[in-house]
Amino acid sequence: MLKKVAILGGGVAGLSAAHELITRGYDVSVYEFKSIPGGKARSMPYTGSGVGGRRDLPGEHGFRLFPRFYRHVIDTLKNIPYGDGTVYDNLQEVTRLDIATYTAPLLPLLAKVEFSIENFLVVLKDIFDNGLGLTSSDMEQYGKKLWQIMTSCDERIREEYNDIDWWTFIQAEQQSEAFQKIFAGFTKTLVACQSKVANTQTVGPVATQMTFDITTPGTSFVRLLNGPTNDKWIYPWLTFLQDRGVKYHLNAKVERITCESGMIQSATITKDGETFDVEADYYICAFPVEVMGTFITDSMLEAAPSLKGVRQLMDSVAWMNGIQFYMNKDVTITHGHVIYLDAPWSLTSVSQKQFWPNVNLSDYGDGLVKGILSVDISDWNTPGILYGKPAMYCTPEEIKEEVWAQMKKSLNVDGVVILEDSVLHSWFLDTDIQFSNPEGACSNMEPLLINRVGTWDLRPEAYTEIPNLFLAADYVRTNTNLATMEGANEAARRAVNAILKKDDSKEKPCEIWEMYQFDKGLLTALKLYKHHDKKRFEKGLPWNGELL
Repeated sequence: MLKKVAILGGGVAGLSAAHELITRGYDVSVYEFKSIPGGKARSMPYTGSGVGGRRDLPGEHGFRLFPRFYRHVIDTLKNIPYGDGTVYDNLQEVTRLDIATYTAPLLPLLAKVEFSIENFLVVLKDIFDNGLGLTSSDMEQYGKKLWQIMTSCDERIREEYNDIDWWTFIQAEQQSEAFQKIFAGFTKTLVACQSKVANTQTVGPVATQMTFDITTPGTSFVRLLNGPTNDKWIYPWLTFLQDRGVKYHLNAKVERITCESGMIQSATITKDGETFDVEADYYICAFPVEVMGTFITDSMLEAAPSLKGVRQLMDSVAWMNGIQFYMNKDVTITHGHVIYLDAPWSLTSVSQKQFWPNVNLSDYGDGLVKGILSVDISDWNTPGILYGKPAMYCTPEEIKEEVWAQMKKSLNVDGVVILEDSVLHSWFLDTDIQFSNPEGACSNMEPLLINRVGTWDLRPEAYTEIPNLFLAADYVRTNTNLATMEGANEAARRAVNAILKKDDSKEKPCEIWEMYQFDKGLLTALKLYKHHDKKRFEKGLPWNGELL
């Protein structure tokens, strides 16, 4: 008889665990609270926007991007059928990453560097004449700190840098204002938190890897899907899993998890007005950390002390949510992302239609939309420029007005007009932002985990001391070490591998990759530096970046 696995939570982690289990012969059921599959990765319709038989306009929790260093989720995409190929074929390369400020025209950074004299000159201009106020001393300081990350041993990164915030590590206090804004401030855009909060164990390797990827010729450092996320990824994935036998339940609310005698006995579910108990051989909790913490009981803590840290991680979250602007004219801005460096709400945008070649927007809404500008808001606590209020305390209309104003102020500089009010057709705010309290702050149904200083020790492994309980979520300890769909996918693979080990299964384990390999051309030399630093670390000596 097939072993039964109940997966609680149907986002990327839950779907990834279901994928790996169903292809290895397990009986898999997934229980998802929402009415749309995919968790934070899902598309969501702008309900009611579709008229005349057209589809509702597509919205997103935040635009999906797939950095070059992703390995686990990319492998999964390659194993999901789509048409004559796979979902992986739906990825489009991005060629630009531009920086917008209040004081200068768009600064182009090449996301895909081809070998040409023109691109070489652009790179030189970016570095030495970038209009952002960076000095050669700033660049040297940042380069030294990236070198320190590259040549530090894994033990130092995990144990020492976990206790140092990024601001302190790069010595931002002693650098220029431009240095602080760019090299310390990017963490708000990357992981939705301040550099004085995020630990260097997380930020350092990611910053180093992305710097290498941006400057490596020939391949884009990031890719996007060529259509709405659900159409191009989530629904094909779910169809594949259901065809293989996965039972995926939407609108299924987990009420409680019962633990007795050191084992999980059942999960209580409410669906369609009916409450029932689900019993399985194994249980995988694929909830985000702020949800998982509410299910941990005293009996679970007694049986699995490693779960104690999950409760402490519940408050280590920040907000990073999307707003879509639908345009009656496609305003591309650039072939990729724009980082709004001076915008107080830490905005990042991408013009979607240019990456959706086979999506006819006239089939959506009222048929008049020609372009979609998708924007992520990463700072909900800093006052805006119109109303003087943080996004968290604004109405939906005020959020829309603020984001639009901050983008216009950043893009329409020195007489150049890129964004005009006349092109705006309509807009849609992520439905996870809830406005149930008219007098206070709005709430967020799906915040983002922040790897704060000192939190590595609080994070559990994918397996627990409870023999039939496993964890698959981005707060689990992974090589990815970042709250992303890549981290969620890796965590799911680790949970499945633990189940395979428990069963003494002869099935091939899920592959787990090392992350943040930096420049492969320097890999041998870097190993020598890391080996030397490990010896110093074991002796209690600080990093010095030398071989002898």
